Amino acid sequence: MQKGVMMEILKTYFESVRGLGVLSTANARGEVNSAVYTKPYFMPDEMIAFVMRHKRTYANLCENPHASFLFKEDGAGYQGKRLNLTKFDESDDEQLIQTILEQSTHVKSDRARLTEKLFVVVFQVNSILPLIGDGSAQAK
Repeated sequence: MQKGVMMEILKTYFESVRGLGVLSTANARGEVNSAVYTKPYFMPDEMIAFVMRHKRTYANLCENPHASFLFKEDGAGYQGKRLNLTKFDESDDEQLIQTILEQSTHVKSDRARLTEKLFVVVFQVNSILPLIGDGSAQAK
């Protein structure tokens, strides 16, 4: 499947489901951190982005560009996605940050306390897997 088609399917998926996302990173020494994050923002260039504060996740990505985003859908069972990611770029463009925050349902109610420096971190999506398994059952 072409990457553009795959990303459009992924974008449609995230627009249609609710759930909990966890972004996991590791620093240069391999010490892992996991943090709750909202759904990814889809960039026009087939990449995704998250708005981050200058905390452990961001610091880890400055040392090690690899990350994993796990998303579990609301409801019974174990439906969701796992995205293997590589940091591609970052920006402190306030207009882009504002655009992303306005589309984020989880951050809207919390925006008043967002007085710290924020960054948009852009990722290339290396692979997409189901929440459980390696995806081979879906290929049959």
